Amino acid sequence: MASQIESLMFLDTSGWSKTFPLHLDSSQTLILVFGASNYLDCPEPIEELVQAFPKSQVLGCSTSGEIHGASLFDHSLSVAIIRFQKTHLKNISLSLDANNGLNAFKVGQLIAQKLTLEPESGLRGILLFSDGLLVNGTELIAGLNSILPPSVVISGGLAGDGTAFKRTWTIDSGLPKSGMVSAVGLYGDDLNMNHGCQGGWDIFGPEREVTRSQGNVLFELDGKPALELYKKYLGNQADGLPASALHFPLSLRTKDGESVVRTILAVDEDQQSMTFAGDIPFRSMVQLMKANFGRLIEGASSAAMEVQSQFLTKDLVSQTMLCIAISCVGRRLVLGEYIEDELEATLEALPFGAQQVGFYSYGEISPHASGHCDFHNQTMTLTTLFES
Repeated sequence: MASQIESLMFLDTSGWSKTFPLHLDSSQTLILVFGASNYLDCPEPIEELVQAFPKSQVLGCSTSGEIHGASLFDHSLSVAIIRFQKTHLKNISLSLDANNGLNAFKVGQLIAQKLTLEPESGLRGILLFSDGLLVNGTELIAGLNSILPPSVVISGGLAGDGTAFKRTWTIDSGLPKSGMVSAVGLYGDDLNMNHGCQGGWDIFGPEREVTRSQGNVLFELDGKPALELYKKYLGNQADGLPASALHFPLSLRTKDGESVVRTILAVDEDQQSMTFAGDIPFRSMVQLMKANFGRLIEGASSAAMEVQSQFLTKDLVSQTMLCIAISCVGRRLVLGEYIEDELEATLEALPFGAQQVGFYSYGEISPHASGHCDFHNQTMTLTTLFES
């Protein structure tokens, strides 16, 4: 028997979209819940779901928009329930509270260590969601990568809060809580966990060297004040900083030659610096990028094609498959009313029968075509789950 998948929605105006499929409850059932930040104050729908599936592993986070199929919602819960036949699960949550002496790097290491402890064996992948405001995403991923081999697929994202940037949550022990990193390990050789990520931004201007930075704060490029150079290339658009920065992210070339996108969160006129959602390492190479509506949509479709290229069975026409789509709030703001075009593009590139849920995030976690996972901004990432 193949894996069984059901998806459903909760809307404040109409309640649950369908009766709970209680027959799917088991120790090998994963329930993903993505919802608005206000469920931190009114968690009753989440509690109802958790109580209805006492044996299942529940994982999820707050969003900057909930994805259900090819549609985008706000102030809702988007839920996927997948009952595996052969894959085993292990759930873990850790606090980001600095008083516990745990920085993001150590939290990533502890999660990796706990998910690889005996008697568990055959760790195939990890789905991970983190508070989106209290974590350095780059350091969290570095901690995981320092323990895990590249063969373990890690994907997920940072929780969102619309465009408010005030509070986020992940699910811990069945309840939405702030300040947590939550993950589930997936075990077994029968699991196919495939991934894809693409940006779709146009690069312009010369590549420049980071000559002064500290963590995620960039001070100098090619020995010159970073903000001064950035404004020069933006021209009249510079008057709209920092909001206009969502249209002009930075491309960062990593040590292995791959490129990741970095979103600008704030600017400091006095320091002539820019603060990003992820680290900007000293001596790394960066380049400006700009939005191109058509290319952003093509990027989403290309992410789906990357996933499809990894399928072990190349002649898939119809497959019981869950697709987890995690895209950036910056892409949503840039695409505006065309945002659902990228969701339609991902579904169209996947086999018939694939079900899609996900969310718009404050940062995306996914490998490139191969190797260790990385921390992304302004990127569409996809993860598919199905059993052979």
